[in-house]
Amino acid sequence: MSDALLVINTGSSSIKLAVYALNDHEDPLWRGEIDGIGRAPRYRSRAGGKTIEEIAVPSDVVHKHRPLIKWMLTRFQQEAPTLNVIAAGHRVVHGGRNFDTPVRVNSKVLEELHALSNLAPSHQPHNLAGIQAVTDVWPDIPQVACFDTAFHRTQPRIAQLFALPHRLAEEGVLRYGFHGLSYEYIASVLPEYLNERAEGRIIVAHLGHGASLCAMRNRKSIATSMGFTALDGLVMGKRCGDIDPGVVLYLLRDRDMSLPQVATLLSQESGLLGISGISDDMRDLVDNDEARAKEAVELFVYRALSQMGALIAQLKGLDGLVFTAGIGQHSPLIRARIVEGLAWMGVKIDEQANAQSASCISTPDSALSVHVIATDEEGVIARDTARLIECL
Repeated sequence: MSDALLVINTGSSSIKLAVYALNDHEDPLWRGEIDGIGRAPRYRSRAGGKTIEEIAVPSDVVHKHRPLIKWMLTRFQQEAPTLNVIAAGHRVVHGGRNFDTPVRVNSKVLEELHALSNLAPSHQPHNLAGIQAVTDVWPDIPQVACFDTAFHRTQPRIAQLFALPHRLAEEGVLRYGFHGLSYEYIASVLPEYLNERAEGRIIVAHLGHGASLCAMRNRKSIATSMGFTALDGLVMGKRCGDIDPGVVLYLLRDRDMSLPQVATLLSQESGLLGISGISDDMRDLVDNDEARAKEAVELFVYRALSQMGALIAQLKGLDGLVFTAGIGQHSPLIRARIVEGLAWMGVKIDEQANAQSASCISTPDSALSVHVIATDEEGVIARDTARLIECL
């Protein structure tokens, strides 16, 4: 038997499991994934670069995160019987004010994290379901929570404040930012792509079903597009991004919508889906000639460029731009449209390199380098978990 680390990354409609050797956090020994939760969930597993299984989740398994994760752990034990899990690391979206580094999970920590669930209702309860599922299977192994908000705690206080009464800031109503595990990974590999410019003024665009931007200096977060919750900032798959708070008051007061109805509207019925009325998947929209699909794509690019402009102002210039996550890594059209909007800075795109999603997609005479880098949140969690359990 070989000792190993388990990493669990849960989303609203998907679960990703990865198992790593204790001293290798780049290449998992085994991977398992379920997607389509809430519709028709399917399970896939891989090891050694080969698919082990790809099946529909059996109907006798309750299609909720905790029982699904327990079922996946049973599959793992059957498919990789020589691997002995000695610790588990989890992606937890919201760490609030108190958690700015990975932390060993205990009952007190779990209670505090449950209290933050209302700030990330589409993610936090599912993240914590992963912790509970591991406890059900291996009650005695250490578990570590790694936070999407933690990377942004290096931001200056002024970048974290809302223009609200001071007492609310003291109570934790602050701009936290998200996708921090992704940004932590990109920051760790920037020198491989940008050399000495890696310590300069960089914007990382994490563009996926959830989307945000992060301005980095010295590979630390100084500003980001998301705020108190993951609803803020860019247009996303189903989330609205930036919105006048008066719209929320109008919906509640003048349209007689209930609080749950408004919450569902902003988080499940807006974004690319709401604008287009067609799909929340950018791949469906870029290939669609309908006017509303085109408008959704245009607004996505417009808002990304608007917020990039704000971050460039905070950085006082720009030395590099990185695209990552599903859209960022796989949509040449979106990358080209965004870079075209930065042409005033002297940024130039290599069309062939962009079409191939090469690691560098800018021309040699571009004023700054533009890169496409695959992110690795699970690898970050494995590394941080290994580091923490060595100190326990």
